[in-house]
Amino acid sequence: MPTGDHPFQYAVWRVVPDVERGERLNAGIVLFARTRAFLGARVELDPAVLAALAPGCDPEPVARQLHGLVRVAEGDPDAGPIARMDQHQRFHWLVAPASTIVQPSDVHTGVCADPEATLERLFTRLVRRG
Repeated sequence: MPTGDHPFQYAVWRVVPDVERGERLNAGIVLFARTRAFLGARVELDPAVLAALAPGCDPEPVARQLHGLVRVAEGDPDAGPIARMDQHQRFHWLVAPASTIVQPSDVHTGVCADPEATLERLFTRLVRRG
């Protein structure tokens, strides 16, 4: 495994069940490190928090959408044509502004030696509860 610091970019996927209220729930992370040829994503939807923000919002379709984004990040050929693009193109599609219930944050940057460990650290800090 190469050593040293490698630049990376990441965004937080947020669930925004009611755009007018503006409340959101962090539900995933997507991280891209071009020099390490790494594109990874993790998601976790907390149904209790979603219910508190939007009673009546069915978590199942939201969870399916989130898991579909992970499949695109992974390059799963069964996830559609976007998933068959190269990593750079997939990342930019995954972090493009969206008006759906799942919306990406701004893209943030950093450096790391291990993108997988950095993805896990960011996921634990920004998404996972408890």
